[in-house]
Amino acid sequence: MELTEADKKQLEKKGISKEKVLGQIETFKEGIPFVRLEKAAVVSDGISKFSEAEEQKLIQKFEDAKKKISLLKFVPASGAASRMFKAMFNFLDTYDPKAEKFEAYLDRTKDKDVKTFFDGYKKFAFYELIQKRIAGKTSSKDEEKYLFVKEMLLPEGLDFGFYPKGLLPFHDYGKYSATPFEEHLKEAVAYAQVNNEANLHFTISEQHGEMFNKEFKTAGERVAKDTKTSFTVNYSFQKPSTDTIAVTLDNKPFRNTDGSLLFRPAGHGSLIENLNEQDADIIFIKNIDNVVVPRFSDDVARSKKILAGLLLELQSKAFEYAKVLDGDSLTSELLETIKSFLEKDLNVRFSDKFGGFSIGQQIEILKDKINRPIRICGMVKNEGEPGGGPFWIRDAHDHISLQIIESAQVDMDNPAQLEILKNSTHFNPVDLVCGVRNYQGEKFNLLNFVDAKQGFITQKTKEGKDLKALELPGLWNGAMAFWNTIFVEVPLVTFNPVKTVNDLLKPAHQVK
Repeated sequence: MELTEADKKQLEKKGISKEKVLGQIETFKEGIPFVRLEKAAVVSDGISKFSEAEEQKLIQKFEDAKKKISLLKFVPASGAASRMFKAMFNFLDTYDPKAEKFEAYLDRTKDKDVKTFFDGYKKFAFYELIQKRIAGKTSSKDEEKYLFVKEMLLPEGLDFGFYPKGLLPFHDYGKYSATPFEEHLKEAVAYAQVNNEANLHFTISEQHGEMFNKEFKTAGERVAKDTKTSFTVNYSFQKPSTDTIAVTLDNKPFRNTDGSLLFRPAGHGSLIENLNEQDADIIFIKNIDNVVVPRFSDDVARSKKILAGLLLELQSKAFEYAKVLDGDSLTSELLETIKSFLEKDLNVRFSDKFGGFSIGQQIEILKDKINRPIRICGMVKNEGEPGGGPFWIRDAHDHISLQIIESAQVDMDNPAQLEILKNSTHFNPVDLVCGVRNYQGEKFNLLNFVDAKQGFITQKTKEGKDLKALELPGLWNGAMAFWNTIFVEVPLVTFNPVKTVNDLLKPAHQVK
């Protein structure tokens, strides 16, 4: 690939090296292989499940330790709400209240999403707000419905269709409506505060910075007063240097009409760089839209404390053994004990050749396996169609490990792989508790534990032209592939994402 002077300046401005671009083009040419599923992770084989007594013990471990450690709540929050309202944008495009009755529209289109929306729309936290704004502007109930959606979505109205999802009114408390941002502050009080102080970090889009600051001023003051908690809230943006080059269908750099190279945001996998800049003893990770109303919050907090207690328990053993491995009092019996801990507690799998290696080689392998960040991942029972979730996979070097795998990473034309996918009993709700330091208290460089081969190549269009885009390995997928991974079954109440606006009608999002 020949770079023009303009190309070089463009790369320099974005902070992207020529080598990185060439590597990405090579990835397009080679393609990204499907993962090889070995088997689904299930309870007692890859997923832990605790008794009530064991859970209470882990909660107590966390409660006893938390005043002596630092906690951080890390919330990916850069998503816009546009996908939430896909059905309602379609409604605006396809319904004309002057030409058709609403009931006739439903009969014609069989649009269940629109029917559900209007069957329950009085329950939305923004219902009264919109009704006040459109009062007196409509001459029929059908026109009122159309105007309600128009006011909700379009820029001349409330512009919710282009809002950051984290700042939409989700929950109706009567005197005010709470956004997901506010609910995360409340949630932090429940499990991520120490001495009435809580630290949160949100990854947001740069253009929404002022909006989040404004929300923190009002909602933050309200929650601080109600909970007697002081909040430190920080933000970061997806870095331009994590954007990936787009290529034509024959793997040549795609150029814009002005001749410049086209770069695209590389998905949530690029947030590993943002996470890498955070430093705390325990980092809780949860998506912005996965929040609940107060009557469910105790169950959510309890689950998080269990995961955090387990992290502390496993970490203390891992630290003890890592320190021993750096010492000079090792015996073959002690090496076997450490290997057993890695296998049984941290789900590490060793090559059959391990026993044939010299003691020195075994020590180096054990050091490598134990000196890694640890993630405890909540897993929810599959209540619907199987999809992405916890699996044992085998990589190109025949190493077996526990991974969170999306269905897009699996070869759907391979009957054996499809069967393993269907056997999945749990799915990934994005519920992580992370330990990112070694036994000496030094923070790991998380970029050293990414599997670059777990990205995605997708097909897109720009100005009517086809192109290929590259997404970096997902934050909780390939970006954490070489962490030590523990999966734990968590209750379904911990998973309440809002993927469509109608999800806000579910009990977890209804205050009353």
